[in-house]
Amino acid sequence: MTPRHQSSEVAARPPGARDLLPSSTPPSFFRPSPQSAIANRQSKIQGGFTLLEILLSLALVAMMLVALNTFVFSMGELWGKNTDIRLFEQHVRAVTRALERELRAATLPPSARANASPVAPQEIRPSGGVSDTLLTFELPAGTRLITWPGPALPEVVCSLQAREKDGLILLWHSRLEPRFDSDPPREAILTPFVTALAYDYYDTALNRWTTETALKKDNTGQLTPPQRLRLKFAYGKFTRETVVPLASTPQGLPNF
Repeated sequence: MTPRHQSSEVAARPPGARDLLPSSTPPSFFRPSPQSAIANRQSKIQGGFTLLEILLSLALVAMMLVALNTFVFSMGELWGKNTDIRLFEQHVRAVTRALERELRAATLPPSARANASPVAPQEIRPSGGVSDTLLTFELPAGTRLITWPGPALPEVVCSLQAREKDGLILLWHSRLEPRFDSDPPREAILTPFVTALAYDYYDTALNRWTTETALKKDNTGQLTPPQRLRLKFAYGKFTRETVVPLASTPQGLPNF
């Protein structure tokens, strides 16, 4: 059979060339339908915010900022008003805990000795020259409440004294100092806000506590240590009272 002759136009194409659609007639799947064009236009309109919605959002945000600003300033004003009383109460608690810690250390080994009174009245002569009977205790390892002018020494003897204008004073010196018996003890102000120091005694006959402004004497005339210390703090119009218990050394407690 004789093959059909192709036109010269077809024969002139290079080998492997593909037929291209005329640019004037795009395929039907490239042309959007009228319904899809309308849906796309509507979705673009619905996806944005109107001017009224934006204005309402800005108004709500402004109202929230004003309310938050008022709340923050009011809380700051209330917090500032109570700063003095809050700091005063923190100071009272800190001083009370420090005294409890030091007095507890004085009543336990190795500070305390069996069948002895670790915290007892003793006559002390302050730097002013007037002797006074003060509650005294000993700390063999020293204490962090004092600052030594030189190297720290152990076996520190401490006494407590309340002065109306100066506050609560800790008088201290070491037994290892060369002039321990002759020189007056050094002084450190524990707190300037203590106006009075009282002593609580428990009456076993009446089963009640009594508060004394001075150390109490027993039937033989000897001064006896109290069971508790009562501190009165004052700062402006604020006053507080705290109680510091004094532990006693058990009988027959071994030293170690």
